[in-house]
Amino acid sequence: MGTTVAEADHPAELPAEPGDDTGLPEPAEAGRSGGSGGSGGSAGVGLAAAAPLTAEARAERAARARAAAARLSAEGVDGVILSWVDNAGITRVKSVPVRRLEHAAAWGVGAAPCFDVFLVDDSITTGHHVGGPVGDLRLIPDVSRLCRLAAQPGWAWAPADRYAQDGTPHPGCQRQFTRRMVRSAELRGLGLRAGIEVEWVVALAGPPEQPPVHPTHGPAYGLHRLADLSDYLRELLRALDEQRLTVLQLHPEYAPGQFEVSVAAEDPVDAADTTVLLRQTIRAVGLRHGLRTSFAPAVEPDGVGNGGHLHLSLWRDGQNLGQGGPGRHGLTAEAESFLAGALAELPALLTLGAPSPASYLRLVPQRWAGAFQCWGLENREAALRLIAGPPGEGAGTANAEFKCFDAAANPYLVIGAVIAAGLAGLDARRVLPPEVPTDPAALPEGEVPRLPAALAQALAAYRTSGLLREALGGPLYEAVLAVRQAEIELFADHTPEQLAAATRWRY
Repeated sequence: MGTTVAEADHPAELPAEPGDDTGLPEPAEAGRSGGSGGSGGSAGVGLAAAAPLTAEARAERAARARAAAARLSAEGVDGVILSWVDNAGITRVKSVPVRRLEHAAAWGVGAAPCFDVFLVDDSITTGHHVGGPVGDLRLIPDVSRLCRLAAQPGWAWAPADRYAQDGTPHPGCQRQFTRRMVRSAELRGLGLRAGIEVEWVVALAGPPEQPPVHPTHGPAYGLHRLADLSDYLRELLRALDEQRLTVLQLHPEYAPGQFEVSVAAEDPVDAADTTVLLRQTIRAVGLRHGLRTSFAPAVEPDGVGNGGHLHLSLWRDGQNLGQGGPGRHGLTAEAESFLAGALAELPALLTLGAPSPASYLRLVPQRWAGAFQCWGLENREAALRLIAGPPGEGAGTANAEFKCFDAAANPYLVIGAVIAAGLAGLDARRVLPPEVPTDPAALPEGEVPRLPAALAQALAAYRTSGLLREALGGPLYEAVLAVRQAEIELFADHTPEQLAAATRWRY
């Protein structure tokens, strides 16, 4: 069964938190994710000059991959999946025989640049910097995250970074974008921990054009639902444990056939990697039980949909900056400025965190989706929910939850962009607006700003965001813009029912 190849890099196991929160332990000195990404400067979060991979770096990668491949072969692994997530939120893959892993780790596997402008339906648009059949990139696996897959015998997985042919990081690589933002925080003396809650809906296998038939009809959050799918959920827990992912919670959610899993927080790049691995594993386990899996933001047009809530905490010198400060609910000045920056940028950030036209079927008031641009302590209707953590549980529990993001998002893009917005808020010494301690939908209309109610509105905010343009860099910023505009046009004439049906099984 599955195991993590780079076992020494796995973080220590952590206690679970109560509630529906992601645990946020003290950050280690360095994250698992190696590689040659650029780094942001201390006064900005933009795209830094990227150095090419050196001969020494290629040799070191090859040596690590050679040792890992030998272990995998001895354990019966035949192929290695190399994944990246495109700007439409779809996980794309190439694979290599295990005996080719050493070469792939040093020199990569070819992949066309036009994947940057693929849409959710696999049609292709064009952008200012990319599009068409010309060019090639190299997918280079990060061997530190190499994992034997528990639910896919004979297969292993690793996330890939994308490089140009000359070994320089591809400016459109979303994973290396997140790494740049982490480095920009580190240059300020800051560490970050992150985790994404993963929600999904299961249905009985059948023609994709038919409405989903759920294998359980038990109550929301109910024991009935867990009992109906006990064997499936037990195998999922085992698979995640064998892949050395620290599960904090697994439980039924609100919508029919819906479940949620939370895992321990990690370095931001690792957290995005783990989100990809979680979804891969959930889907594979479901297939073994005759179940189809959807991570779509709107499985049904009038349902609550699948969220992808991002939990984040800020650290300095081993101290969680969300606790013990003089500000509201124990916030330090740095943590408040960071959160204020992210909150102010949320309309534009939705272009990355709620990226599908279908996302806005989910992002409505009074569904705990965070449809209002406000914050509050344990307020599940606010886009930014502050979680102080139970007194005495330890300094690792305080964190902020961004509830307005969903499971159609590229996790690397959304985590990296929130960090960029937070760092800009810190540099500007922003302060949070007044707290909203109640349901914002119950207040007089206009008292609390509503977040964009359609992707076109979010995209308008994105177009004017100099912050995101600088942080993402021109090629990545423009590719996202092209994909979002093309998907708005693709689904312009769809009814809510047609939109949900068109995207239900794509994520």
